[in-house]
Amino acid sequence: MTEPAGPTGVSLSLRESVPDWAALRGRAVTFAAITVTENLNWTDDGSAAQLGRALDAGVHAGIRHLAREGGAIDQARHVVRAGAPLGAFAPGVLAPTLDARAPGIDDRFVKTWIKTIRGEAGIRRVLVQAEFEDWQHRFHPDRWADSDVVLWLVRRNGIPGRPGWFHSRLGVHQHSNRSQAPESALVYPFTLADILL
Repeated sequence: MTEPAGPTGVSLSLRESVPDWAALRGRAVTFAAITVTENLNWTDDGSAAQLGRALDAGVHAGIRHLAREGGAIDQARHVVRAGAPLGAFAPGVLAPTLDARAPGIDDRFVKTWIKTIRGEAGIRRVLVQAEFEDWQHRFHPDRWADSDVVLWLVRRNGIPGRPGWFHSRLGVHQHSNRSQAPESALVYPFTLADILL
């Protein structure tokens, strides 16, 4: 007997798009992180439009920020300025995601970004995304990952929900590397409700 498939998500980088969100939703994709902002002031208008289309199709989509070294407070404020008009902090959307994979992003940056976005957007739940190696060697989530922070691990091992690394706040595993919309799965015992606002 096989385990029933849980919620599936996708992850879109800057300038990536999904031509038919309704079809993707029909394939049981229920959540999506869409990179809309980067650094201190850059916003991808095409990705912002993708966020709206995903939400219209019934996908729990959320804004993702591609962090760059320096200015964690200003970067978090940029996410809020860009995301608020898009509905990125409304109930039922995917919590905002910090893509912390760039060199120079450290625990202090992550902690500051989380504190700032919570204060500016009036939310609690956030997701933090990084590579398998980053979680093993660079980040120390026990210093900043409270019960409203969910870790998102990128390890393209093809085994949904089984990334080969454990933390009590690890909730999402990006397991595939398709050219468009890499797929992610929830890590037990996390549910879809645990990653939404």
